[in-house]
Amino acid sequence: MTAPESIKSATEQPPLEGIRVLDFSRIIAGPLCTQQLADMGADVIKVENPDGGDDTRRMTSPNVGGEAHFFLAFNRSKQSLSVDPRTEDGKKILLRLLEDTDILVENYRPGVMKKFGLDYESLKKHFPKLIYLSVSAYGQTGPLWDRPGFDPVLQAESGMMSLTGDPSGEPMRHALSLVDTMTGLQAVGAICAALLARTKSGKGQHIDLALMDMAVASLGNAALFYLCSGEQPKRAGNSHITSTPTNLFYAEDGPLYMALGTNRLYRQLCEDVLERPDLVNDPRFLEPSDRLKNRPALFEILREIFEKKPRKEWLKRMHHLPAGPVQTLGEALESEVVAARGMVAEVEHPTAGKIRILGSPLNFSNSKLRQFKAPPLLGQHNEEILKHGLGFDDKTIADLKTRGVIGGKA
Repeated sequence: MTAPESIKSATEQPPLEGIRVLDFSRIIAGPLCTQQLADMGADVIKVENPDGGDDTRRMTSPNVGGEAHFFLAFNRSKQSLSVDPRTEDGKKILLRLLEDTDILVENYRPGVMKKFGLDYESLKKHFPKLIYLSVSAYGQTGPLWDRPGFDPVLQAESGMMSLTGDPSGEPMRHALSLVDTMTGLQAVGAICAALLARTKSGKGQHIDLALMDMAVASLGNAALFYLCSGEQPKRAGNSHITSTPTNLFYAEDGPLYMALGTNRLYRQLCEDVLERPDLVNDPRFLEPSDRLKNRPALFEILREIFEKKPRKEWLKRMHHLPAGPVQTLGEALESEVVAARGMVAEVEHPTAGKIRILGSPLNFSNSKLRQFKAPPLLGQHNEEILKHGLGFDDKTIADLKTRGVIGGKA
């Protein structure tokens, strides 16, 4: 794992070293949260159903070594314990682990963990320092608390899709699971805040994170547009509901994107890059509101200018401005800046050999991140956790496996 030059001198241990996490989550939001906790040094035990494990293990190709790319994206540096919490012995194993656990993360539908006897209300009296994070579609309370929900549905219900797409087209979801991703990252912050609060109070607590809440919170300035005006912002396609000029433009040999919504940036574009100072003083484009009102005319002028020179020349002139090439995933992931920042890493996978995975965006000046390990096989760490962690003998472990309490590939 490479790291930016500025943090290669970090010598202290990872900031969450010594923290144990029991991870009952699947798909994206929960696993992304616990993956970041693992990056920061937490000991994450991923609790999986012996019959198949995390649903994303069986997602469509591409896969490597029998593991789907989807699973590999969100589960590095974890241990896998495949145990059935519906069985009495399975529950006993989990309760033993909870004796030394700081954080529990789950994203079942509300009520499922209660069926296992592992909900927060059942556990807090026995484990008062436990920090318990629940991720659900609509929260633990409210009119839709018991409904399932996936990211694109929440994009639709929250109003996100109404903002996305061509102005003359239909609403469009974002290709990436933005709601899941933002929820996972917010979960990390909430857990770290709860850990800090625990140092003061000595008590754990329950954190209720809803995808719908996160989707609404992420509306940001678009939400305030509506709350301040009572009007729905219009879809702007590749542009922006207000910032102008912000858009995709085609140079002579390919597309570039720029976001230059302030007077200062617009002036620099016109004078330093386009060599058209007259556009700064054009009464149609004097202020942001003028440029928004006359956006079609301004975009037409810019299109005619940009298509006359190669993209490389324009981007060289725009080095001091927020502008860049429109790249494919391959171009981005193989780029110099991604390599320099250590955002693609290589790990040794137990069945696939060396594979490349995404790196971590976290960089501390003093604290190191954990050295990445490959996402685990289903049940890969059963024996290590049960035998060396809880003191089970070989006969007991074999019996648990025979009766289906534990299982997996390993």
